[in-house]
Amino acid sequence: MVKIPAFEVEQWMDTYENTPGVLNIAETCASSISISQLAEFHSKSKDGSAPPVIDFSRPMTYGAIRGSDELRRNIAALYEGGDDHAAGALAPKDIIVTPGAIAANHLVFYTLIGPGDHVVCVFPTYQQLYTIPETLGAEVSLWRLKAEDQYVPDVSELERLIKKNTKMIVINNPNNPTGATTPRAVLAKVIEIARKHDIIVFSDEVYRPLYHGLPESDIPPSALSLGYQKVVATSSMSKAWALAGIRLGWIASRDKGIIEQLAMARDYTTISVSQLDDQVARYALSAEVRPALLRRNIELARTNLALLEKFVQDHADVCSWVKPTAGTTAFIRFSQKNGKPIDDEAFCKDVLDKSKVMFLPGTRCFGHGHDFNGFVRIGYVNGTDVVQKALENLHAYVAEHLS
Repeated sequence: MVKIPAFEVEQWMDTYENTPGVLNIAETCASSISISQLAEFHSKSKDGSAPPVIDFSRPMTYGAIRGSDELRRNIAALYEGGDDHAAGALAPKDIIVTPGAIAANHLVFYTLIGPGDHVVCVFPTYQQLYTIPETLGAEVSLWRLKAEDQYVPDVSELERLIKKNTKMIVINNPNNPTGATTPRAVLAKVIEIARKHDIIVFSDEVYRPLYHGLPESDIPPSALSLGYQKVVATSSMSKAWALAGIRLGWIASRDKGIIEQLAMARDYTTISVSQLDDQVARYALSAEVRPALLRRNIELARTNLALLEKFVQDHADVCSWVKPTAGTTAFIRFSQKNGKPIDDEAFCKDVLDKSKVMFLPGTRCFGHGHDFNGFVRIGYVNGTDVVQKALENLHAYVAEHLS
């Protein structure tokens, strides 16, 4: 039997997120919207001519096995405007729809990685991205991101980590938990190294395109758009699109062989996704809805990040961070006045108990044997009222216990 270690982020969320009166700033999705609210983002909603989100007259068959053509066309449109003009536009055939990005990520590893393989994975990141290949028998080397580098990967370090049996390089852009962006120039170097060694690049892009802290000219393209066939990217409707409840994600790759391998393996776990979910996702990603929905989420991120930045500045004697440029999460270090980092797990539990504010401990949820003592992950793109109240309560706690 495969021994699977606890998925610490999910275990922590499951344990504490239903605490009575909780102010949940551990949540990593842009503040979720209802189906009724989604309909209001349609460009024709004001004159009453917008179509319904769901066609309830459709028979509930399995539908298109890999995802409806319309949905996959709308997903493909998310990758337009990249640098890889020679490859042409991403097509529906390059995309497989899955039950969330978590299933997409698992399918990529399950299909492409096994015993004897070596995987390089950025770190810290979502635990699934390094734990699953380990459980499949692969050796995993962690490519450490450093605060002094603004959590931008050091490509010279990647060169040193590559081995003869390296099968895959795993990146996460924008990064969870730091909210950092890997710039285009660095992505291009990663691709160059992968091409040189014939290595698959797996890019978890679940927080793309929520780039709220960068000028337009500095927003990097998807790794899919940099001219290398052996790139696999995953994403979902949860984080940047505020629709976690429909449980819909996808895998995209220009490599036909990889896509066909993934589709064949997927037959053992998923026939098709819910046809209701498919309809909601294709509506949300349509040209008539997508721009307004993304604008709402980016504006929410900017508003709330300003609140969090003020909190960090007001408590600079016990708080430090690298300010996020994208995504929904920040990785913040708390310390005592003498500079000694707090015990982050005990801190999170005590804050929740005394102030009802919930966030995640860095060492337990992102440590993987490494020291993130004092670090907590805060999700700040939930409702502004929740963020404001949580930070007010946290301010009072810090004033009493860390001063």
